[in-house]
Amino acid sequence: MKASVLLKSSLLTSLFVITSCATTKYSEDISKNNYSNLEAGKIYKVTMRDGSPKQTILFRNVVGENLVGTAGKKDSTEVIIPKANVAAVKDRRKARIAAGATIIGAAGVAAIVLSSSRAD
Repeated sequence: MKASVLLKSSLLTSLFVITSCATTKYSEDISKNNYSNLEAGKIYKVTMRDGSPKQTILFRNVVGENLVGTAGKKDSTEVIIPKANVAAVKDRRKARIAAGATIIGAAGVAAIVLSSSRAD
């Protein structure tokens, strides 16, 4: 019984680690922030420091002190976000993968709990 509890807790811990990898947070000091991990052509959800609504951006590049992109794949409206206003950037693809992994993991934990309760 102790081994199954250890297995369950390690599975849940690994799920939390996987889901935490989808967001990159940035500090208020712009010089310390590294925007090189943003890839052109990917869609990101940008959380603003001033509390304004999150913006979805199809990232193109960094120009000076701004992140430049478009509003989406079908919407070619140019979006310019100052680096000073960026609190966090979430990779939507990684977020979907993490959500899927969480759901699959929760189903796995439920199956383990159900099978261990029937075995007793």
